[in-house]
Amino acid sequence: MWPTRPGEAVGALRAAVLIVLGTALMALSAKVNLPLPYVPMTLQTLVVLMIGAAYGWRLGSATMIAYLAEGAMGLPVFAGPVAGIAPLVGPTAGYLFGFVLAAFVTGWLAERGWDRSVMLLFAAMAVGHIVILAAGFGWLAFGLGLGAAKAWQVGIVPFIAASLVKNALGAALMPAARRIVERRG
Repeated sequence: MWPTRPGEAVGALRAAVLIVLGTALMALSAKVNLPLPYVPMTLQTLVVLMIGAAYGWRLGSATMIAYLAEGAMGLPVFAGPVAGIAPLVGPTAGYLFGFVLAAFVTGWLAERGWDRSVMLLFAAMAVGHIVILAAGFGWLAFGLGLGAAKAWQVGIVPFIAASLVKNALGAALMPAARRIVERRG
């Protein structure tokens, strides 16, 4: 999102500012949540995928790692009132770690032109959502021992419709955000 000239290396200051902005957006998106029995529904996945698409795979992944590190250090960046290590080993752990891979995949696809078409961006974000949901499902089913049926019921089904809405919203917002940045640059 922060324009650079072709071939220009990403400066440390630019990267630091974008990471701080990204982790702040992640923290805010975590606070907009609908509590559910195991894992709350938040706006985080939308923000993860938009950061991946806007920042690219390297900076997007680094931003998610920084976000997880902030939470692990006790900053109140996760959904709900819990901070520290608990969310990283509890029911939300798979989803949280899935954020890193989802930002990577979405950013990688965006860097290959998938962010220039609303339909391709929707598809790239869908892949990112699948990564997050698969990581969450795997952790619930096998890490916490809920089993596949229960993990599917509480960790996937409640999030399918919201994921489609977030994909559509993200795919529509990214080109608009890009136009604003390009006008200012």
